[in-house]
Amino acid sequence: MGMTGAGWRTSSRSNSNQGTCVEVADNLPGRVLVRDSKDRDGGVLRFGPVAWRAFVAGLRG
Repeated sequence: MGMTGAGWRTSSRSNSNQGTCVEVADNLPGRVLVRDSKDRDGGVLRFGPVAWRAFVAGLRG
């Protein structure tokens, strides 16, 4: 699965002053992509929609 067409957005929880910037692309069918905004050519985490919702719920809980 590629990343063509990924619409990256910076997380509202990112803090550029502290160097903790995360970008999320959730516009692709069947997957959510996450990357470090300061290393855009680095690794990308890929989540399925169910796993992503569980991850976000865990952060909120």
